[in-house]
Amino acid sequence: MQLKKGDKIKFKRHKQRYTVVAANKKFAICTKPLNCKKTYIYTIIDFEKQIRGPENLIFNCTDLRNDGEAREMLVRLTRRKTEVSYRRNIELDIERIDVTSPPK
Repeated sequence: MQLKKGDKIKFKRHKQRYTVVAANKKFAICTKPLNCKKTYIYTIIDFEKQIRGPENLIFNCTDLRNDGEAREMLVRLTRRKTEVSYRRNIELDIERIDVTSPPK
């Protein structure tokens, strides 16, 4: 399934849904708010490997709420410059996808 920006994904291990901020056929970058620290957390879905997790960069300071930086991360992943961390990934566990309606 091709995800698009704004779609919501519910993972089995989490109560709160993630929002897709950038996606293509191979990857989806998703965020959710972390209200206690007034920030967010993110996960990258790798559809080919059927895993999800953070990017494998040390001290990654990317602001994924910024569309340009989210697209840059997607380009890095697609060009195999980086990948989903092999130490911190987990099996893909999508429970539900809520697709946003196309703009009119």
